[in-house]
Amino acid sequence: MTQQVDLDAGRPPEVSIVVPVFNEEASVEHLVDALLRVLSGENFEVVLVNDGSTDRTATLLLELARVHPQVVIVELSRNFGQHPAVVAGFSVARGRFLVTLDADLQNPPEEIPRLLAALRSGHDVVGSVRQNRRDPWMRKQISSLVNRVTTASIGVGMRDYGCMLRGYSRDVVEEILELSEQAAFVPALAMMLATNPVEIEVQHSEREEGASRYSPLRLMRLGFDLITGFSLLPIQLVSLAGLLIALAGAALSALLFARRIVLGPESEGLFTLFAILFAFMGVLLFAVGLVGEYVGRIYAEVRRRPTYRIREVISQSAVLPETDHEEQ
Repeated sequence: MTQQVDLDAGRPPEVSIVVPVFNEEASVEHLVDALLRVLSGENFEVVLVNDGSTDRTATLLLELARVHPQVVIVELSRNFGQHPAVVAGFSVARGRFLVTLDADLQNPPEEIPRLLAALRSGHDVVGSVRQNRRDPWMRKQISSLVNRVTTASIGVGMRDYGCMLRGYSRDVVEEILELSEQAAFVPALAMMLATNPVEIEVQHSEREEGASRYSPLRLMRLGFDLITGFSLLPIQLVSLAGLLIALAGAALSALLFARRIVLGPESEGLFTLFAILFAFMGVLLFAVGLVGEYVGRIYAEVRRRPTYRIREVISQSAVLPETDHEEQ
């Protein structure tokens, strides 16, 4: 079970900003400056989760925690990935309202007050849709395809699964931590748990420093993981395709048998048969791989190994020792 880390016995902050950070030495100081400026009128904390950075990010985070009392640093033992890092931040954050965003400043912190206003009006999950998205054309097309297929698969009405700028109520976050799923996509899981969700349009900026770690192949893998992690529709579609192919194969066999009786032996259709056979084999291999994906997820759930490990939590009010946690 995931444990909530108590950093301060005093009055908890109203707002927690949770940011997964991996090799963002060029932008993390600008990010914190922007957050401090935008949230100046709030009782807030900024939870920065260092997801195994290998550059100077860790050093910069320590300096930020030393200078700013609102900054809390969560050091993970190694790189676990974006969503495990977000859940690790959830386990430490104390706010009534929680907002997540990326560290690269493509999601402007200036949009956060709009998310908080929606949360305070009664919505328990606030999603965001990037307007005038400043990403390469190929990445936008792949992302759009993933959004459409995922929405059709899991039945959760979201237009932009890839935008990390999102708001969550404390109740939804507690449910995410309680579920402790081994492979969970936080935005989709939260939307499934929400009773009064909403999506708002937000601005999107070009990445000023560094390069995105989401290549087209990784985006496709993320979409496949998301679909298989939340729905049985893919394997049901493969089963249906298998049935249709079996019926088509039976009909083709009957046709070829009738032609043989009427016309006698013929070899002109040999390559056509090979092409059909290869197509069937491709469908079969895809089906085996899909079944393997589901079996692998079952295996991961049965093992129940921690999917993130908090090495240390650092702030001006606490420096906690090494601790194990399980991600949702």
